[in-house]
Amino acid sequence: MHWQTSRFDIDLTKPRVMGIVNVTPDSFSDGGLYATTSTALQWCERLLKEGADMLDIGGESTRPGAPAVSLADELDRVLPVVQSAVQLGVPISVDTYKPEVMRAVLDAGADAINDVWALRRPGALQVVAEHARCGVCLMHMHRDPQTMQVAPMAGDVVAPVLEFLRTRADALLGLGVDRQRIVVDPGVGFGKTVEQNFSLLAQQQNLLTMGFPVLAAWSRKSSLGAVTNRERPADRIAASEAAALMAVERGARIVRVHDVAQTVDALKVWQAVQEATTSSP
Repeated sequence: MHWQTSRFDIDLTKPRVMGIVNVTPDSFSDGGLYATTSTALQWCERLLKEGADMLDIGGESTRPGAPAVSLADELDRVLPVVQSAVQLGVPISVDTYKPEVMRAVLDAGADAINDVWALRRPGALQVVAEHARCGVCLMHMHRDPQTMQVAPMAGDVVAPVLEFLRTRADALLGLGVDRQRIVVDPGVGFGKTVEQNFSLLAQQQNLLTMGFPVLAAWSRKSSLGAVTNRERPADRIAASEAAALMAVERGARIVRVHDVAQTVDALKVWQAVQEATTSSP
């Protein structure tokens, strides 16, 4: 299994670690720490030293209740970082839902678009389709960041999430986009209750029936805090590693994380067990 992106054909036969780079003042976990171009690039370099396989750069927080960011502000935050980060020799994804930002960062050399709106904004599908090799991650989100946790989904979520992601992927395929360019994300925490999030993890293998790689983004999420009584996101590292490993065990090929070094170590242990299992008589 591979993920085709603008410059890289990413081998997903083993799980890959996507390091999070928040160029924002208000991210739920590390808002403001890397809100300048220089500090964001220093963080990029650190994540790569810790073993990240790729980077995901975002200029607008999508935490519950987060205010929208103007197009001009998002471009000012993200574009200078992307222009330098593409020189680091690894795949660069940009977390955005604005078609104008997508076009700008892809023109600057970004490899993939990670869209919490799954390309539902007018023009977004066309931008991705026109960039003949860029990768895309389609995520499920109920409602929008301002209201998603005010009125989360009701009932079972696995079937509706699966159907939503299949429909969005079909929209891309209908425009001639190669299926190897598509990755899907069930959207943990985006309009779902704690119980629904863990139901998605427990039944994550159902998403594999679509034939697309799954990206899991559990890192420091509030659902982990709910079951561990860890209020601060920075105190949820151990829980994040546990969720990442369970997601990989259930077929995720990419884990999007804040804590790269710890995730890389955890996956090395997981990989050693896999190798020992396959080599046993």
